[in-house]
Amino acid sequence: MEISGLISAVLIGLVIGALGRFVVPGRQHIGILWTLVVGIAAALIGTAVAMVLGVANTDGVDWAQWLIQIGLAALGVAALGRMDRLS
Repeated sequence: MEISGLISAVLIGLVIGALGRFVVPGRQHIGILWTLVVGIAAALIGTAVAMVLGVANTDGVDWAQWLIQIGLAALGVAALGRMDRLS
C-alpha cells in the first residue's frame, strides 16, 4: 500500500468513525484512537458489504455505501462504549 492510500484510509476512517460516533446517542467513553480504528474497520467492512450487495460503485455519490459504513461505525462505537462501562 502506498503512503497516499494509507493517508486516505486514515482520513476516511476518521470521518466514518466521527459520523458513527455522532449517530450514537449519549456520551461515548472511548478515545479518538479507538474512534479512528472503528472508523477504518467500518470503512473496509462496509465497502466489502456494499460490493456484495452491488451498491459499491454507482453514478455520483455512493450513498448506500456511506450509510452501511456509518451504520457499522455506530455499532462499533456503541459496542466499545458498552465494553468500557462493563469493565
